[in-house]
Amino acid sequence: MKFKNKNVLIIGGSRGIGREAVKKFTEKGANVVFTFLKSEIPAEELRQETGAVPIRCDVKFSNSVKIAVSRAIETLGYIDILICNAGISDFNLVTEISEERWDEIIATDLSGVFYCCKYVLPSMISRKSGCILTVSSIWGQEGASCEAAYSAAKAGVIGLTKAIAKEVGPSNIRVNSIAPGMIETNMTSEISENTKKEIIEDQLVSRMGQISDVVNAMEFLASDEASFITGQVLAVNGGWYI
Repeated sequence: MKFKNKNVLIIGGSRGIGREAVKKFTEKGANVVFTFLKSEIPAEELRQETGAVPIRCDVKFSNSVKIAVSRAIETLGYIDILICNAGISDFNLVTEISEERWDEIIATDLSGVFYCCKYVLPSMISRKSGCILTVSSIWGQEGASCEAAYSAAKAGVIGLTKAIAKEVGPSNIRVNSIAPGMIETNMTSEISENTKKEIIEDQLVSRMGQISDVVNAMEFLASDEASFITGQVLAVNGGWYI
């Protein structure tokens, strides 16, 4: 199997894209640890289904991430692949979003990625081997009206990804980002059907994206087939933004 004996840490793995990533990598032979925050029952169900090990972690807080990474390394021995998937969003005018909510989104979607990389990288650098995948968004590439905090955080993820790739490339560590477009997830479930229809009409591929589209991109970028790819942003958006 493609990831046999590979050790994978998936941040935000109990729901949506992260959940399917846990299933994909375990099916492909990987040893997987994943984090969750509130979804304790889904996390336990996923553990029973896949054998992956859940660890509670709030990525907003550096110490929570530090402890989770330490526990993951204790469980796995070391980490070959880190996937930073945790994220939240908010739909609001920039003049209406509270400062507390702004801080929460930036802390979760951007600082959380920084903390995960900060604490995973030392062991990767010492082994001169590793792969990191971050999850940005189409809104990190072009911005979205009424999603200023989310757009800012996801744009930051892209910049962070490129910067880290340049730092750790000499240590044989690859760092890439995936920028999904309109994907059928809980995060997009509240979007009206008319809005979805308009978006699909603006795309080159005339359908909504599926979680599997994003997870398949993760599988490729984490594999040896992508060994010459680093510092890149792979847009999984049906040609909505080019």
